[in-house]
Amino acid sequence: MHILIQCAKITFMKDRLYIKDLKDKVGKEVTIAGWVDVRRDQGKMVFFDMRDMTGKVQCVTLPNHAEAILQAKEIRPEWVLEVNGIVKERKDKNAKQSIGVEIEVTGIKVLNKAETPNIDVTTEGYEIGEEHRLKYRYLDLRRSRLQKNIRHRHKVVKFIRDFLDKENFIEVETPILTKSTPEGARDYIVPSRLWQGTFYALPQSPQQYKQLLMAGGMEKYFQIARCMRDEDTRGDRQPEFTQLDLEMSFVEREDVMALNEALLISIVKTLYPEKKIQQVPFPRITYKEAMEKYGTDRPDLRKDKNDKNLLAFCWVIDFPFFERTDKSDNAQTEGEWTFTHNPFSRPQNEHMENLMNKKDIADILTTQYDVVLNGSEIGGGSIRNHEPEALKKVFEIMGYPSDRIDKNFGHMLRALGSGCPPHGGIAWGFDRFMTILENEPNIREVIAFPKTGEGKDLMMDSPSAVSDKQLKELGIKLSK
Repeated sequence: MHILIQCAKITFMKDRLYIKDLKDKVGKEVTIAGWVDVRRDQGKMVFFDMRDMTGKVQCVTLPNHAEAILQAKEIRPEWVLEVNGIVKERKDKNAKQSIGVEIEVTGIKVLNKAETPNIDVTTEGYEIGEEHRLKYRYLDLRRSRLQKNIRHRHKVVKFIRDFLDKENFIEVETPILTKSTPEGARDYIVPSRLWQGTFYALPQSPQQYKQLLMAGGMEKYFQIARCMRDEDTRGDRQPEFTQLDLEMSFVEREDVMALNEALLISIVKTLYPEKKIQQVPFPRITYKEAMEKYGTDRPDLRKDKNDKNLLAFCWVIDFPFFERTDKSDNAQTEGEWTFTHNPFSRPQNEHMENLMNKKDIADILTTQYDVVLNGSEIGGGSIRNHEPEALKKVFEIMGYPSDRIDKNFGHMLRALGSGCPPHGGIAWGFDRFMTILENEPNIREVIAFPKTGEGKDLMMDSPSAVSDKQLKELGIKLSK
């Protein structure tokens, strides 16, 4: 027996059209809804531009619609309206942002009034102080430039998901409440109410979990991952950010690099056809060559740095595995050596013997590979140590005693020893990538609700203090 369930169509506003669809409705009566962009009162006629998430259209209120023109004289920028009218061909089709039509208004319904905006949203916004913009981000997001950036960001994410799905990857959400891991930055820690005196850490990356997924037989994983790092303030970074994170089993370095190169090329060609990739395949530069020739491991290889549509990708490879460190300045090491990129990386095959014997440490090269775009590192990854004894040697070189290795990484060693396949992956700095694609000066322009360069949320006023009651429940007492 089959039961047919009929569901009523959900309508938010009867017969509402998006502005982008008006050009096909010349001569028809339509209903639109959105925000008043600008208003021009010319006495007998009132002009105002309406804006929704798809575009803008000019609305004209004529004297023959007496009630509508009275309403039009009252409205102000950023009021939310429902507008009825007839679609007409626009005579000045070359006007800025014209879609070739306008609306002769027959009726106006005010859905919500707006106080005078704290910021002007009709400009690009660069001329406004950033802190002021971030404090009123819900207004700032209304400007067309940010609307474009956020919508393009969505399209890139969707493209990535579709691309990787066709390559048999599965998207897996890994935990946000986790354990402190040595990844080169400081953790944000979260106290537990139920287990007082203990703490979770917010993930710097899903690094360990994605390797554990490889041990679990998933073989191809990806995630649009939220990551948090309690770093010192820098203009090009955020306390929380987005990564494209992926991992693959039964692969070598060339396999991971080839997949990522194909994905990057496909994104540009499909979604940003106006842009040109300078060289395909991407050139490869060793770390040593990059430092000697360019003085940086993030070289900008563009032939014309004034061309905003020129994209110069390259791979930087053959990184040193370890570097000497001042242990007083690095909480992740207890010896004279620390990792340069990732402790879970595998050395190149010819350097495995030195790793296992802990000799010629400065000369050990890793399987790390970074993808660089126009002078910015947008991604980094490596082939991982899938043998537990090799990973254990990394931590020994870093000066970790055996009890700490077991306490912090025993789960990883046991997983690798359970029949874990060879594997490797990469993580993209997605915000950085979008910044370059959108020709923006910093990553805050491509994030819906960013923090300031000092790590503050001016709109929500965070970080902020919590009540004494909350602290007591957590078993925390603040020192004066």
